[in-house]
Amino acid sequence: MSLQRFLAEGRLRRQKTGRLEIRRLLQVTARDLSDSCVEGLSADRRFATAYNAALQLATVVLRAEGYRTAGVGHHATVIACLRLIIGP
Repeated sequence: MSLQRFLAEGRLRRQKTGRLEIRRLLQVTARDLSDSCVEGLSADRRFATAYNAALQLATVVLRAEGYRTAGVGHHATVIACLRLIIGP
């Protein structure tokens, strides 16, 4: 799969970003990483929060390249595009 194919399938679209959007995504990431360490939370909730932090970081990479997900399966699209953008 390539970024061009994701675009052709409507799973990605081009969209510029700015520093503010990236900063906000990184703030969500930091918050979620911190929250994922709260011992009073269930293991399932900590995992879900850590997963969201990872997803936000992958989204930062995608947005910095000028793409945004579209359509269904956006989590899978973000993760698949991460390797295409930064390599293995």
